[in-house]
Amino acid sequence: MTIHSAVIQKLLRTNAHLGRRVAENHFKIYTYGSRNGLTIIDSDKTLVCLRSACNFIGHLASQNARFLFVNTNPVVDEIIEQMIINTGCKNDTSWRLGGFLTNRFSPKRFRSRNQKFNLTSVNRPDCVVIFDTERKSSVILEATRLQIPIVGLVDPSMPLETFKKITYPVPANDSVQFVYLFCNLITKTIQYEQKKLAAAKGNVVKEVEPKIGEAALPAGTIKIDGVNDELTVLSYKGLSPASDDPTEIKELLEKLVVVKINDNKGTKMGFDGPKSAIEIANGLTSLDLLANYIEVLNSKYGCNVPLLLMNDDSTHDETLKIVEKQSNKNIICLVKDQHQENDVKIAFDQREALLSLKKSGKLDDLLSQGKEFILMLNSDNLAEVVDLNILNHVIKNKIKYCMEIEERFRIATTMNTWVNINTIANHPETKLFGPPIAVTIPVSQNLPVEDTSDLLIFKSDLYTCDKGILIRNEARINPANPIIELGPEFEKVADFESRFKSIPSIIDLDILKVSGDVWFGSGVILKGLVSINARPGEKIVIPDGAVLDNKSIDDQQDLSE
Repeated sequence: MTIHSAVIQKLLRTNAHLGRRVAENHFKIYTYGSRNGLTIIDSDKTLVCLRSACNFIGHLASQNARFLFVNTNPVVDEIIEQMIINTGCKNDTSWRLGGFLTNRFSPKRFRSRNQKFNLTSVNRPDCVVIFDTERKSSVILEATRLQIPIVGLVDPSMPLETFKKITYPVPANDSVQFVYLFCNLITKTIQYEQKKLAAAKGNVVKEVEPKIGEAALPAGTIKIDGVNDELTVLSYKGLSPASDDPTEIKELLEKLVVVKINDNKGTKMGFDGPKSAIEIANGLTSLDLLANYIEVLNSKYGCNVPLLLMNDDSTHDETLKIVEKQSNKNIICLVKDQHQENDVKIAFDQREALLSLKKSGKLDDLLSQGKEFILMLNSDNLAEVVDLNILNHVIKNKIKYCMEIEERFRIATTMNTWVNINTIANHPETKLFGPPIAVTIPVSQNLPVEDTSDLLIFKSDLYTCDKGILIRNEARINPANPIIELGPEFEKVADFESRFKSIPSIIDLDILKVSGDVWFGSGVILKGLVSINARPGEKIVIPDGAVLDNKSIDDQQDLSE
C-alpha cells in the first residue's frame, strides 16, 4: 500500500467525504458523485485543499500574524479551545457581536459628547478561520468587506455567493473527527513556525518540518502529550527483524513481562464495570483474549511471559471475577497507587503503575526471574501486541524507554510502551531516563475498542478470533474497515446488544449510518453505502435475512421497495 493510499484511508475515517446533500454546480469540482441523496466528496481534493490552507496559515504564522477562530458548534468547542491554548492565540469572542469588524468606528459621535466606540476586537485579525461556515455567513460578509482572507470548511449545502468569499476552502464534512484533525494540523503548523521564529532569535529548537499527509515519519523528532522530551522517531520498516529461530525467540520472550493498565471503566459505553470486561467475540472479553494470547505465546515457544493487571479500586473486584476463569494462566492482579506529581517523563497512568510495582516489591521479583523489559498496554488492543521486532530492537540497543505510536497526519497517538525494568528499579522517579524513542507501527497492529461502532465491526464476520487475537477476514477486498456511525440509541452496550438479533454481515459494507429507533433481525447483510434514519416517533425493523445494498431507508415502507 502506498503512503498516499494510507493517507486517504485515514482521511476517510473522519467521514470527511460525506456531504450533506447533492452538490450544486459550483461544488462539483470537489466531488466524485452522489449516492442516496448524499454527495461523496473527493478525498484527494480535500487533501490538496488542506495542504494549501495549512501552507497559507503557516506563512502568516511565520510573520506573527493574528488569527481569529470562529465556531458556533458546541460539540467541538473544547477541541478548538485546546488548539487556541496550544498555539497561544488570543481567544477573542467579539465575533459573536453583529458588525464586530465593520462597526469599529461607528457611532463616531453622540449628541451629548464626542466619543468613539470600539465594538470590535483589540486588533484586526490577519486571517479568519471558520469551522462551521454555513452558520456564520455574517462573519464571512464582514471579513470580505475588509479584505481579510478566510479559511473555512465548505460542503455541498453552501450557496455560491458564500462559497466565492472563502479564500481557502476545505471541502469536507464538519464531523467532530475531521474538525479534530484540522485543528491538530493548524496547531502543529503554527507551533512549527513559532519555533522557527524562536530559533531565529537565538533559541535552539530541534524540529522536523511538517509534511501534511505523511502516514509515517522517517527518523526524526515529534512531541507527544505526557512526554517532556522530544522523541526520536524510528520507522517500523527500518527495524532489524528478529530471528526466526524458536530458541532465540524464546530467549527474547523470557526477558519480557506484559503489564495491562486496567483502570479504564466502560461508563462511556454505558457499561458498569471495567472496559476490558465487555464481551467481544464468542463470549470472550478483551481481557480473556489477552490472557489466551499470552498463553498461546508461552505454549508455542516454551517460555514464561507473565501478565500483570494493574487495576484501580473501581475495576479491581470485577477484574478478579474474570481472572478466576483463567486460573490456569500466569496472571497477577495488583492495585496501583495514586500519585499527584506532574514533572514526569512518561504518561501519568504508566507512572502510577510503575511506582506501584516498585512499592510492592514486584519489580525486584521480576528482576530475580531474569526479566528485563515491561511491555505496558494502555488500551484494549485486540491485535497482536507483542512485537518481536521491537522487543529485539530495545534489548539489542539497550533502550530504556520506547513508545509505539500510530502516526495520523502528524498527530501521534500513544499506544504501548516498552520500559527497562532496571531503570525503574534504580530510578523509580523515572526522570533519569535517557532520551526516549518512538516507533511508528502499522495501522493493522492497533485495534482498540472505543465505542459500540467498534464493537459492531469486531463482532461481525469481518473479524474472527484466533489464538487470542482478531484476524481480519481475507474475503474483504477494501483494505479499510467500514465507516460506521450509530446514533445515541446504540451508545450503551446493553442497548446495542438488544437492537441486534445477530450482528449483520459487513464484508462488503463501505459506510453505515444509523439513527433513531432502528432494530435489526438475524442474518442481515449490508453492502456499499447504507443509511437508515428513523424519524422521531417512528420505528424501523430490518427483517431477518434482509440484504441492503447501497440503500437509504427513512421508513418501514422503504424496505419493501
